[in-house]
This record gives sequence, C-alpha cells and structure tokens, in this order.
Amino acid sequence: MTGERRLELWSIVSGLAAGSPVAIEHLGIAVLAATCADAVAVAVTVAAAPREAIYLSDRMAEAMEDLALTLGEGPGAEALTGGPSLAADLTSVDSRRRWPTYAPAAAAEGVHAAFAFPLRIGAIRLGVMDVYRATPGALDGNALADALILADLACAILLDTVHAGRDGLPPLIAPLHHPEIHQATGMVAVQLGASAAVALLRLRAHAYSAGRELREVSGDVVARRLRFSSDAGGEAGPR
Repeated sequence: MTGERRLELWSIVSGLAAGSPVAIEHLGIAVLAATCADAVAVAVTVAAAPREAIYLSDRMAEAMEDLALTLGEGPGAEALTGGPSLAADLTSVDSRRRWPTYAPAAAAEGVHAAFAFPLRIGAIRLGVMDVYRATPGALDGNALADALILADLACAILLDTVHAGRDGLPPLIAPLHHPEIHQATGMVAVQLGASAAVALLRLRAHAYSAGRELREVSGDVVARRLRFSSDAGGEAGPR
C-alpha cells in the first residue's frame, strides 16, 4: 500500500511540474494539499549556517523559518538532529515547556500546530520539511503517512536522484545506499569542514561534471585517489 501511495504522490508532484523538471516548489504544493496545512517550508543544512530555507510557501512559512533560525528551538530544530517532531498545539503546557521561547512566538505569528520531518538518507542529514497550521490539531494517520513519503521524495529531488523508471515506477534513491558513497561522504565532509549534506552535494556535482557515476567517484575518494579542497572555489583533484 505504501508503494502504491508513493507512486500516487509522485504522480501528483510530477503533474504539478507540467513537463518541467520537478522542483521543491512542486513538492511543497503537494504537501499543503496532503496535510491540509496552511504553510510549508523546506530548509537544508549548509556549511555556513545551521539551516537555510530553500522553499517557503508564503509569509507565514517565512516568519516561522526566521523564528526557528533565530531561536534554535521548536519542532524544526529538533527534527534536524532527530526524528519527526510533531506539535499538535503550540499553546499547550507541554509545548511551552519543551520550547519556552518558540511556542509563544509561533502562536503570536498565528501558528498553532507545527510538524517537522527530517530529510535524511541513512546517516546523511539534508535538512528538514516543516508543516504549519493556523489551527491546533494533530495530523491524522493518512496525512502523517503522506508527509513521511513526501519528505522521502524531497530528498530525491534535492539530490537530483529521481528516476521515474519504466512502467511508471516510483522515484528511487537507491543509488545512495552503496556503502562507499556514505564512506566517501564522510571523508569529503572532513576535507571540506562541512556537513555531510554539503559533502554529498559536492560529490554529486563532481560526478556530474566529470560524466562519471557517483559510485566511481566515491570509490576514488575512499581509495584516496581523489581529494576535495576546502578553498573558496576549490575543485576536487588527485592527491
């Protein structure tokens, strides 16, 4: 059933693209509909900051992302380092205890429920997908399941690993499950002094520009035949 729903949601997202390359904004629209949300934001982890918003559905999403970045607390901050963080009522005693600064500030912005989903593949954390509602209330089972699937699809879009496949198969992110890719990502993160997400993006960019498979480039990094420079504008090169 999950596989069928994944395909259905992908069909919705790709349909919103109307023949153009699928982008995060198309996924954001699908998230709004699937979760009956009032606002959605997608933020990624970058080397220079804890998070950087790359998609904001509206002014509410922008205000909430500013709060999360400024205060460093709330469901979105928790999801960056843990699992999904769900707050059905930000005015509740529990929410104010967990996030004493964020919860009242969010309510002042007109947000009374917030749900955050980590964007990750294995140990690699890419960022977070935040879903906001103006009224309190939990996500029902279907909405929660859809949000988890859409968060997974967001990872595929962010890393440009979407492959529709034959016969309408759902998008895959399987190429990232090879152990050498994870190992190389960790090594490049150290070389760059950056997050694993940034390191993986650099690996993919190098593979694309060189016309090679990600696994091949990762193998060179693991074998220490290739090293990435942390200098501004530095390119990857042989050791």
